[in-house]
Amino acid sequence: QVQLVESGGGLVQAGGSLRLSCAASERTFSSYVMGWFRQAPGKEREFVAAITRKGGNTYYADSVKGRFTISRDNPKNTVYLQMNSLKPEDAAVYYCAASTAVVVPTRPYDYDYWGQGAQLTVSS
Repeated sequence: QVQLVESGGGLVQAGGSLRLSCAASERTFSSYVMGWFRQAPGKEREFVAAITRKGGNTYYADSVKGRFTISRDNPKNTVYLQMNSLKPEDAAVYYCAASTAVVVPTRPYDYDYWGQGAQLTVSS
């Protein structure tokens, strides 16, 4: 079972930047598609970004495209989410997730393992 631990959340002003990290316990980290999701109060969990096993392809929600960058470091068992030009509407709990799916999924229920979440607050 993969354990995922997010870090790097916090409070940032609108227009600022922040990087989230997600460390995995599993040495077969590179065998998982990794994704980031977010959930704001009263809203459903939504897809943010995903990255293929070797990091060759990335996928983004339209709302974050051009502002967020997902990357991974397989030797370090870590996936990152660099967030730039942050907006108040980006505020949410951000979750990293791991999937064994063959095709990169964007739906939460296609992911097998989840972190505990990291809070992002964006002040206007």
